[in-house]
Amino acid sequence: MEQAVIHSPLGPLTLFAEDDHLTALVYGDYGSYDDLPLFREAKRQLEAYFAGQRQAFSLPLNPDGTAFQRRVWQSLCDIPYGRVISYRELAAQVGSPRAFQAVGQANGRNPLPILIPCHRVIAADGTLGGYSSGVERKRFLLRLEGLSIPESKPPRRVGKRGVRARGFT
Repeated sequence: MEQAVIHSPLGPLTLFAEDDHLTALVYGDYGSYDDLPLFREAKRQLEAYFAGQRQAFSLPLNPDGTAFQRRVWQSLCDIPYGRVISYRELAAQVGSPRAFQAVGQANGRNPLPILIPCHRVIAADGTLGGYSSGVERKRFLLRLEGLSIPESKPPRRVGKRGVRARGFT
């Protein structure tokens, strides 16, 4: 397995590759720099994305996961730049409309964040929800793509029977 560290506005990113395909992108500096053409191209495309000059990536990706996870990750790549969808919408998109929690778990296990845009999935109530790399990084990426996301969850409202209600994902 080859790896390379590149620098970004979110701090260092370590890319991992096998057989001329990217397999993982991890926030942080995990050392080593292999000067493969694939890493040079990934660096060029990521720099253009962070500069607001690129909206999609054209890199060979091969994330390791189950068939369901890979289906979810492929569907994430279909979410247009500057748009968000809910976990429920993503579940419907992958053909499992009731599996929004499983979709959320697959989203959280995405080994290639940014390149596979899992940051474009939010809660049905418009809030960010979780992001395996931190909500502030997710907010940064969405703002980079021109979206304005609330800083915090909206206050809970009290229903007719005194039960606190909030939108579901």
